[in-house]
Amino acid sequence: MDCKPHPSVDAFLEEQDRWRPEFEALREIILPSGLDEDVKWGKPTYSLDGQNVVLMHGFKDYAALLFMKGALMKDEEKVLIQQTENVQSARQIRFTSVDEIRRMDNMLKAYVDEAIQIEKSGAKVVKKTTADFAVAEEFQARLDGDAALKAAFEKLTPGRQRGYLLFFSGAKQAKTREARIDKCAPQIMAGKGLDD
Repeated sequence: MDCKPHPSVDAFLEEQDRWRPEFEALREIILPSGLDEDVKWGKPTYSLDGQNVVLMHGFKDYAALLFMKGALMKDEEKVLIQQTENVQSARQIRFTSVDEIRRMDNMLKAYVDEAIQIEKSGAKVVKKTTADFAVAEEFQARLDGDAALKAAFEKLTPGRQRGYLLFFSGAKQAKTREARIDKCAPQIMAGKGLDD
C-alpha cells in the first residue's frame, strides 16, 4: 500500500535548509498511507484519487502538516490549528523539531488515516457563502453609486468576491479601506481577483 516517493518531492527536499529533517520525518509517516505523492503549490502534497488530502509546508517558526478537510476531523488530541479565522476547511499540526514528530508518530499516522477516510466518504466542508462575509461600508457605498463596478463585482467568482471583501474589511481605518477600494476597482472591472 506504500506509495512511491516522487522525484519532485526528492528535489523539493534537496532545496530545503530550514525544515528538511522535519519534512523527511513527516514523509516517512505519510508514504506508507498509500496516498499519491507530488508537489503542488510548491509543497509536497498527498492525494487520493486526485483529491488533495494533506500537504507539508514550512514557515519561519514551524513546519506543518496541513489537512485539507481538517475541519471535519475529530481532533481528539486537540492539535489541529486553524491558521486564520478566514480558513474554513484546512487545519494544520505544527512542529518545531524532529523529536516532536517522532513523539507524535502514532498519533500522526492516525490523523492521516482519518483524513483518508474522510476523503473516501465524500464528506464536504460546508463553507460560508459570499453573503456571510461582511461588506465594508465604504465598499457598499461605492457599489451603490457605481452600477458598472457593482455588475463587475457580481460577475466575479465567489472566491474572488470573498478575497476582496476580506481585504477591504481587514483595514482598520476608513481611509485605508477607501484607498484599497480605489486601487482594486480597475482589477474588479477587468474581472480579476485580488492576486491575479
